[in-house]
Amino acid sequence: MILENKLNITDQIELAKVEEKISKQKAKQLFDSGDIAKVDVGTFTGLSFIHAYLFEDIYHFAGKIREVNISKGDFRFAPMMYLAPSIKHIDAMPQGNFDEIIEKYVEMNIAHPFREGNGRATRIWLDLILKEELKQVIDWNLVDKEEYLSAMQRSVVKDVEIKVLLKQALTDQIHDRTLFMKGIDVSYFYEGYSEFKTEDL
Repeated sequence: MILENKLNITDQIELAKVEEKISKQKAKQLFDSGDIAKVDVGTFTGLSFIHAYLFEDIYHFAGKIREVNISKGDFRFAPMMYLAPSIKHIDAMPQGNFDEIIEKYVEMNIAHPFREGNGRATRIWLDLILKEELKQVIDWNLVDKEEYLSAMQRSVVKDVEIKVLLKQALTDQIHDRTLFMKGIDVSYFYEGYSEFKTEDL
């Protein structure tokens, strides 16, 4: 099913390309303009800001809580009726150390608050929490796609694997622009988007 979009694109492959290009341009702008400093770190409000920033030129639902139930493979994300209380609970979760931050990230992934683009927005959100609380970020280039996806899948039951995987990729290069741009590319690659390099857009 093709998502309704502001550009009136009705071809799935074309929409994927345009979505990747525009939202990567916006991710680059988020960093270069300094707008990233406006994000309310560790809150749904902050995540919503990131999501709207990336996708507002493409989708009407950018930054808005989804109004449909969604699933991926066999896994159903938080049902719509529980979404608001779930987000409230996540907002209240502590984020004082690495384990707490990853637990919060895993819960937000289970909530999957948006219709599309959850992973890409939430990984930026995660890095901002790590940056503020621990003065570190993840070098996503060091996190293998298949290992990451399977660890995230299993994190619903047990989050040890994703913690180990992400901990070994931590770096203190928190202001490194190149690291951020490459991180966006890897984040998109996880979701099957690898047509454009953020740096070149």
